[in-house]
Amino acid sequence: MLQTLRRIVQEVNSTRDLSLVLEIIVRRVKEAIDADVCSIYLFDENETTFTLMATDGLNSELVGQVQMAHGAGLVSLVAQRADPLNLDDAQEHPRFKLFTSLNEECYHGFTGIPITHHREVLGVLVAQSESRVRFSQDVVNFLVTIAAQLAGSIINAQATRQIPVYSTQDVSKIRQDYRPMSGQPGSSGVAVGKAVSIASSVSLGAVPDRPVENIDDEINIFRSALESVRKDIKSLSFQLLSDGLPTEDVAVFDAYLLMLDSNTLIESTINKIKRGNWAAGALRETISEHIELFGEMDNPYLQERAKDIRDLGQGIFNQMQGINDLPVDKLSNDTIIVAEDISATLLAEIAKINISGIVLKSGSRTSHVAILARAMGIPTVVGVSELPIMQLDGSQLVADGYSGKVYISPPEHIIKEYSRLISQEKELSQELRELTDKPATTLDGINIPLYANTGLVADITPSKESGAEGIGLYRTEYPFMIRQRFPGEEEQSKIYGEVMTAMAPKPVVLRTLDIGGDKSLSYFPIEEDNPFLGWRGIRVTLDHPEIFMIQLRAMLLASKGLNNLQILFPMISTVGEVEDSIKLLERAYDELLAEGHKINKPKVGVMVEVPSIVFQMRRIASIVDFVSIGTNDLIQYLMAVDRNNANVAELYESLNPAVLIAIKLVIDEAHKENIPVSVCGEMAGDPLAALLLVGMSIDSLSTSAASLPRIKWMIRNCSQSEAQELVEKALVMKDAYVIKNMLTNSLEKKGLGGLIRAGR
Repeated sequence: MLQTLRRIVQEVNSTRDLSLVLEIIVRRVKEAIDADVCSIYLFDENETTFTLMATDGLNSELVGQVQMAHGAGLVSLVAQRADPLNLDDAQEHPRFKLFTSLNEECYHGFTGIPITHHREVLGVLVAQSESRVRFSQDVVNFLVTIAAQLAGSIINAQATRQIPVYSTQDVSKIRQDYRPMSGQPGSSGVAVGKAVSIASSVSLGAVPDRPVENIDDEINIFRSALESVRKDIKSLSFQLLSDGLPTEDVAVFDAYLLMLDSNTLIESTINKIKRGNWAAGALRETISEHIELFGEMDNPYLQERAKDIRDLGQGIFNQMQGINDLPVDKLSNDTIIVAEDISATLLAEIAKINISGIVLKSGSRTSHVAILARAMGIPTVVGVSELPIMQLDGSQLVADGYSGKVYISPPEHIIKEYSRLISQEKELSQELRELTDKPATTLDGINIPLYANTGLVADITPSKESGAEGIGLYRTEYPFMIRQRFPGEEEQSKIYGEVMTAMAPKPVVLRTLDIGGDKSLSYFPIEEDNPFLGWRGIRVTLDHPEIFMIQLRAMLLASKGLNNLQILFPMISTVGEVEDSIKLLERAYDELLAEGHKINKPKVGVMVEVPSIVFQMRRIASIVDFVSIGTNDLIQYLMAVDRNNANVAELYESLNPAVLIAIKLVIDEAHKENIPVSVCGEMAGDPLAALLLVGMSIDSLSTSAASLPRIKWMIRNCSQSEAQELVEKALVMKDAYVIKNMLTNSLEKKGLGGLIRAGR
């Protein structure tokens, strides 16, 4: 059976048409378990019926026509139980329902296995036999395994519109179940448009070795391609800078140029040509060696750097072959680019045309493409693993860059809903612009300052235009991530100085280096079995005071004459870590004073991300100047959920009562020491969650520049006393779903329903 299972799984994985998948399964399973019948029924949630979708043994002419209402028949019973049902004589069971047209009168033995995905029953796999004998436990276990495999195929097929769901009212009309495909939000925003698929060119990895005929010619081909790519990158970099993108955001191209000028890349390839391999084969060998070094590192960021090297190698090879993947003539302002992946250089070319959005099969939030797309304001969804790229060309798409969902050829009501959302966002943006200079004050007179989160210089201007009263969280990792070494004191000071100067006299909170977890450096690899529970944040910098001191000195020097600096320590889990961090900051401060610099001491704060300090809040509040709650990691650790893991995504919920209780405890304990508390995670940009935070007496909120105006609008149309009543109700509710409904109804009654994003 194990061998049979492997063969079935292999066949299923190589077949994209669901009807064929179902036929393969019923045929192969019937053979494997020596049954007389094998059938699959799928559930139509719109009609609340189970429809026969495939059979081997019953009347196949009735596939798509035989339906059972939810609550009737053995198939429905299996679904209700969500548990296998194994009977020696199904016809004796009170729930048995006979369909004479199926010719199943002679079958008695019955086993039904629910096909389940994330607790949702999608259908039932049924095996039947003429004999009045139960199927063996081994057979049942085998069928359970097959059903689990089938669940994934159904979900993927639903997303790509491969499932025909038959209406009981008219079986001749086939409609579709439009489940969105899921990926990761790469760049916020919503795009509605037609897909333009970019096919991958001949992969460099597939290039064969070939004996060289003329070594000098091959070396010249390689050098010429190298120089062409170098010129293209410099040109694109200059264009983006001319278009207003700040130096830091275009620094990815500097990293590319460094790779192109690397002696290991050039000399290694030339040496391989001299040893007898043609230019393309020699390049493939060199790039493979570089990729292997990074690919062995179990870290998402380092794996992305391996992709950068692969992109560069592919670009050089394309130049050798005269290949250009960009179908410029097909691009317009309603285009959504669909591809396996695209390089940062290709994205820069695409950005010259006003496209609507991007959907990628691979990639992550930390990829250079995602970072650049955010800087350019292009709605982007990445990591859509089952994306049928070439089949989508010309299809209507909706890409939700907020939720990471992609709708393929959706029905009109979904298109209208998202088009309405885009229109509302434009109208709302115009209304919100009028609030830029107005304070975020509740109807009962409570002022709640709103700050912006950023890690890019490009975000400073949008932050100011949004009405931000300062920078509540500046992530300092990016200057470290785009370089091939640690940036020095002068380099860091220049970057921090630009940010603080741009915002002065408004406060700027600089978070010290927070690497580890899903953020690492190519030149400082951190390899761990469980990086999110490992060496990250303050743990790394305290262990390396030489790195920490350079950054602290750079921050202090950048504040000279501005006096708007505040410093935030991340990933704090003990009181001792706070004390040790403050000691190093004081040492850096004393050193600079001794060197003759006139600098004011900055305020110092800690991030609440680790649950351990929730219960030490009062003691910690007594030694710092402010507290900032990083809800993204706090939820992750409280709920034991990797927030990048799709399998447990539903458990990552900011409105979970446990999360709300923890946040309220932090606020209450800090306030006992008269220490202000801010929230700088995604909860601060969610109108529903922010409403509760107002009710918990949060002192300030820090969110993205895009979300800030909406939060201001919500605050100005609500009273804190009303929000406090909602908090009291929420804290005694059983789950996030109920809390979300209550908050949604509350905002809609106030006419603020437009604040609630589609796809929540």
